[in-house]
Amino acid sequence: MKIENKEYRTIWLDKDTQTIKIIDQTKLPHQFIIKDLKTVNDAINAIKIMEVRGAPLIGATAAYGIALAVKENNDHNFIIKSSEELIKSRPTAINLKWAVERMMKKLSGINSNKILDAALDEAKAICDEDEKFCVNIGLNGLKIIEEIYNKKKDTVNILTHCNAGWLATINWGTATSPIYHAHKKGIPVHVWVDETRPRNQGANLTSYELNEEEIPNTIIADNTGGILMQRGDVDICIVGTDRTLSNGDVCNKIGTYLKALAAHDNNVPFYVALPSSTIDWEIKKGKDIPIEERNSEELSHIVGIDENNEIKKVLIYPKKSKAMNLAFDVTPAKYVTGLITEKGISEASSEGLKKLFK
Repeated sequence: MKIENKEYRTIWLDKDTQTIKIIDQTKLPHQFIIKDLKTVNDAINAIKIMEVRGAPLIGATAAYGIALAVKENNDHNFIIKSSEELIKSRPTAINLKWAVERMMKKLSGINSNKILDAALDEAKAICDEDEKFCVNIGLNGLKIIEEIYNKKKDTVNILTHCNAGWLATINWGTATSPIYHAHKKGIPVHVWVDETRPRNQGANLTSYELNEEEIPNTIIADNTGGILMQRGDVDICIVGTDRTLSNGDVCNKIGTYLKALAAHDNNVPFYVALPSSTIDWEIKKGKDIPIEERNSEELSHIVGIDENNEIKKVLIYPKKSKAMNLAFDVTPAKYVTGLITEKGISEASSEGLKKLFK
């Protein structure tokens, strides 16, 4: 997708320097900075401090992290240790573990003189596959938006939470891909963008990328969605997911569960968009998903730009106050209207997912 009318992916290999390039998302929307990843520790740190974020992009970065580890030292023990550190960098998004395990399986038994090329090729294949999946997610989700428009004959109002846009994937996004495809087809859409505290990924990233594609959007406080649904101002909710269980339970950014409850109470369709790499076929219950708890400073402080156009971090809580910063919650399958995947739209259930993927 575009930034200042130039097409980008979120991560790519610079063949001239053999470094990995990323868009530093901690600087958006106020600064657009492309950063180099030169070592596996660079990749681990980028994931930890959320220079890259979003389940598919975390997975892709981890894949390139393995390639960087191979480039540093193709000793088998070093690569294994690096893979373990990558998996530990963020615990909730299943794509991370999936991508590392896929890379390690691919590199198993390959001669040391060929292993770097094999690692770079497989990492690129993961990225190419994710982009293709997101395009198909968009085309499948487009059918839902189109159906709403054909009945309504007016602008389709879509509510989304956090950033499941192209900045969270390689391109197109998951929750935003149907929106982009609808816009390109000429269907009038408007997006309600939850600001998504504490890191404000909705306000900072989703609104930013929608603006770049000239899609009308309005940032709202996280607790506004309910009253908008009561007023009939939301036609559909579409969110992403960091891990979806085979029973249809959805783990996504904190606050998603409350949106699903409000949607259920107001008969608003609530869809979750995801590639198959985000499905966890092993964990059976939502309560068993590891929920990341991040530094409380993300809550107590906020980053913005001051009157001198300088980025500043300021304290917004009383100094003596404590804060808990849980990054994700789990929405039970019963509140999910459907799962929009690259293979089609499934009901949020074991039976529905098995029909598509097993």
